[in-house]
Amino acid sequence: MAGNKPIPKSQEELSIKVAIPYKNPDKGVEVNPGPRVNTAKDRANQRSVKDDNVEPLKVGIKDIDEALFYYFNNVLTPSVTQNGKRINVPLVYGSPERWAAMQKDGYYRDKNGKMQAPLIVFRRDSIEKNRNLGNKLDGNHPMNYGIFEKKFSKKNVYDNFSIKNGLNNRTKDKEYYAVAIPDYVNIVYSCIIFTDYIEQNNKIIEGINFASDSYWGDPDKFKFRAMIDNYTTSSELVQGNDRIVKTEFTINLLGHIITDAINAQPYNTLKVYGKSSIKFNAESVSRL
Repeated sequence: MAGNKPIPKSQEELSIKVAIPYKNPDKGVEVNPGPRVNTAKDRANQRSVKDDNVEPLKVGIKDIDEALFYYFNNVLTPSVTQNGKRINVPLVYGSPERWAAMQKDGYYRDKNGKMQAPLIVFRRDSIEKNRNLGNKLDGNHPMNYGIFEKKFSKKNVYDNFSIKNGLNNRTKDKEYYAVAIPDYVNIVYSCIIFTDYIEQNNKIIEGINFASDSYWGDPDKFKFRAMIDNYTTSSELVQGNDRIVKTEFTINLLGHIITDAINAQPYNTLKVYGKSSIKFNAESVSRL
């Protein structure tokens, strides 16, 4: 029908569609054809999120990149002293074109061709899944969740009647949110520090090295543990007898990802309710 929104197939539907069951050559029948997808939705497991102010939890690769940006610009705040003035060292992301030019020339230039220093340039090199920590067990049907309780809501208002074993002997409904265990990852960033003098470079390295093995990020959002093992410093001569000092190092950041991709949305944040109960007290009265 015109105007209907197409519904993407689940990972289970896509997997079963391409599966070829084994057929017995003698009897000509399928042996263990495997499960079939039940397309009928079970409305008993559907819960309304109307007027719900709890948004699905999401932690993406961009959030991890922004955590690195935030920590450099708001916590480390690298700076150098030049001509008696304190200069903040900017942090920029090295696009493929920028990074290739830096590897070729040995320094960074702006769009006008001017050599930039002091400066810190970084880029994300690789993402490796960490299987040493817990995981959701199965991406098609996650079996491992973290459970969080919502203290009060419209169904569970904070008043004298909502206190445990309160005035009406009734325990109200509790709302819980189940979030699938995230994918734990190790992300490697390559960084280069550019300065005019070795003393300036040393000060920046000292500050970064002190912050290694701690948790980097915005305290109001997410923090991830960052580790730095070694630094490689070199001094190079550029055009016009100018000298540039650069230090290369890598950051190994331990992060986690909770995606909002289409195939993960049904399991991202589930809303469930606890059991409510009403207690009746029986009294017996005897007349003498």
